[in-house]
Amino acid sequence: MKDEDAMPERILIVDDEPFNLELLAQELRDLGYDVERARDGAEALARAESYRPDLVLLDYMMPGMNGLEVLQEIRKGESEVPVVMITAHGSIDIAVQAMKLGAQDFIPKPFAPDHIALVVRKALEHGRLTREVAVFSEAMDERYHLVVGRSAPMARAVELSRKAAASRATVLLLGESGVGKEVFARAIHSWSERRSEPFIVINCVGLSRELLESELFGHEKGAFTGAHRLKKGKLELADRGTVLLDEVGDISQELQTKLLRFLQERDFERVGGTKSISVDVRIIAATNRDLEAAVKDGRFREDLYHRLNVVPITLPPLRERRDDIPALAQFFLERFARETKKGFVEIAPEALGRLSRYGWPGNVRELGNVLERAVVLGHPPRVTLEDLPPRLMAPEPPGGGEATTYGAAVTAYRRQVIVAALARSGGNRAAAATALGLHRTHLMRLLKALRIE
Repeated sequence: MKDEDAMPERILIVDDEPFNLELLAQELRDLGYDVERARDGAEALARAESYRPDLVLLDYMMPGMNGLEVLQEIRKGESEVPVVMITAHGSIDIAVQAMKLGAQDFIPKPFAPDHIALVVRKALEHGRLTREVAVFSEAMDERYHLVVGRSAPMARAVELSRKAAASRATVLLLGESGVGKEVFARAIHSWSERRSEPFIVINCVGLSRELLESELFGHEKGAFTGAHRLKKGKLELADRGTVLLDEVGDISQELQTKLLRFLQERDFERVGGTKSISVDVRIIAATNRDLEAAVKDGRFREDLYHRLNVVPITLPPLRERRDDIPALAQFFLERFARETKKGFVEIAPEALGRLSRYGWPGNVRELGNVLERAVVLGHPPRVTLEDLPPRLMAPEPPGGGEATTYGAAVTAYRRQVIVAALARSGGNRAAAATALGLHRTHLMRLLKALRIE
């Protein structure tokens, strides 16, 4: 459930049996949900449009439209609301059909209160995460859609980013190169009240102190050799907008002092100037450095660190969210297939297994490069092991986090096969179970045991 101060989540129950309808409604109200009821398919579709539920519990056997037909109508629209199908005992075939049509889960009759509570909670959690990722993707350029993935660590980072966006606080994005810090910075800007104002990136690495100072604050004509005209700095150009200080951990000590003064006063002077210029700029800083260690070593000012570290958000490396790899790989495959107009549609299971086991020191950026290479050099319609670069084919070093015992190797292989099946089914667990020749409940137990989300 949500926080106590939040609005209760809305659930629409659709069942033509009054007793079942009232029983479910009371059970869910007792759990703190807001409940609306419908007794047939037509009423359900009308209520869904006006009530805008966060979850639909949908009975299969109803007069007129049955549950599968109602589900199809819901999915014809733009609604991504989670749907849980209510089925009679033993109606596994119907449940499988419902999952293929986009149902999130199913509840068998007769109802078990504990089971209802669990299924509803999981379906609502899935719905919240789907909405957050959709909003995040909409805030981004098409190239970055789905780059965040759907794992729990990234969901938490998205949640923190959305909360930070509603404030004026300085945000510090932490994480290795290639994890998507600029993507998150752009999303925070897009979610904020500054979304219609400039978003400007300042790369703090690779420039001399003088050039970076000019980039930040601008310079007056004649301030130094080659300054033939006045130049406004990016802080000035971003007035009322957002500035991303990328790789802020690499700026010089002298420039750290000037940046600290700006963060304290929100004004500055151009290089060679005497006039104080005030701006209203939201600062987002990003770094792959350990700033706390840099502070201890005297390489980074402690007072500047605390000015930047108001809302810290750590983005996990790709190797710590391997469950995202199949979906991310498929996203990149489809993107580069469109760009190159080559007919790639899937990744071979053995190639996907290798992608899932690789350590990805370059994170999402490296994954994208690998898939682009595979599409450019490979042969449609499938990416195979032969299309992957040699470094992914090298044996994993002992102690490198991969399986080194028989039991661990078996577990790793089971995980690989299941993740690949889920990727091919688009995350549809019922379809994945069918493809693997497993009963759905057995697959669910394996997902739990292997900690596959």
